[in-house]
Amino acid sequence: MSLVIRPVAGKADRKRFVELAYTLNAKDPNWVPPLRVEALELITPGKNPFYEHAEQQLFLAERGGKPVGRISAHFDRLWHAMPAEQGGGPGIGNWGLLEAVDREVATALIAQAEQWLRDKGMTSVMAPLSCSIWEEPGLLVQGHDHPPTVMMGHDNPAYQGWIEPLGYKGIKDLLTYDLDITQDFPPLVQRIVSSGERNARIRIRKVDKSRFDEEAQLILSILNDAWSDNWGFVPITPAEIAYTGKKLKPIVFEDLIRVAEVDGEPVAFMMTWPDLNELMADLDGRLFPFNWARLLWRLRKPQVKTMRVPLMGVVKKLQATRLASQLAFMMIEYIRRDSVANYGATRGEIGWILEDNQGMRSIAETIDSRVNKTYRIYSKDL
Repeated sequence: MSLVIRPVAGKADRKRFVELAYTLNAKDPNWVPPLRVEALELITPGKNPFYEHAEQQLFLAERGGKPVGRISAHFDRLWHAMPAEQGGGPGIGNWGLLEAVDREVATALIAQAEQWLRDKGMTSVMAPLSCSIWEEPGLLVQGHDHPPTVMMGHDNPAYQGWIEPLGYKGIKDLLTYDLDITQDFPPLVQRIVSSGERNARIRIRKVDKSRFDEEAQLILSILNDAWSDNWGFVPITPAEIAYTGKKLKPIVFEDLIRVAEVDGEPVAFMMTWPDLNELMADLDGRLFPFNWARLLWRLRKPQVKTMRVPLMGVVKKLQATRLASQLAFMMIEYIRRDSVANYGATRGEIGWILEDNQGMRSIAETIDSRVNKTYRIYSKDL
């Protein structure tokens, strides 16, 4: 049967676009079905504030009227405003949310996304991004043998071999690190933590969820300062802060998010989430009719195997100092203790971390963690 690629138009098509991922990944034991309502919100302008500064076109591939593939072509005007040395600049487009039943479908979808980007004046493509750098960037190229943690992607291992022959070259690897949190950290780390505990200038505190909006703004201000020179950094807008905060509030626990203060000034933070994927794996992405109650019950005091550290930051004026490393080790140790004692966790996952972020990689390796997944971002001239 001939292959047809057509643009997604309307609510019914967006539902087909979302549902296809569940169909094509149903036999992969390591794919975790996301909540359908959130997968639909991700691609719906007016609900996801990403589209306030981005433009997107979704495409479906069909054979005999049956969906066999999908892709998003999009570009982010905030990315265009970032300097070239951070991966930004005008003319950069993206594609993502790729799902395909075979190589022919994947090749046709990528060609269609590239043509749409050319028609919009883009001169190069950086992919995959599904859809923002803050969501699920990169293609999983190592670590297919175990499920992803919350808000990390999982891809068919065949995709790498379908994408690279199309002229795509890897430009940046994003790493996640796995560690056993039931064991004490090495003696060196314990000495660093003990030294910080004797320093009256340092205070490591839990966040106060009763002041959620205020604490979110504080963490964002540290994040924007700490990450502003990083490759791939794009500022988070106020609307995105509110949207993300609403989504993540159910998995915010005060003892899992720490703020470090020096002389009373907040200068660093570490954010940790229970692995929501463990709590959702048996829900098939559906909240109704009864799964919403199951999920709410599980979130009251989650017991999980894994904790994920998605974000950590130290203000720029302290970066590359011994104090910055000390604050990081103290926050990691305090959250490690509470993760084991209060949530029954046995492992942690840190990331993603840029492959050339030597400071964060050094911290991860000092606490005896190891790379367990690699996500690759590719580039191609159009």
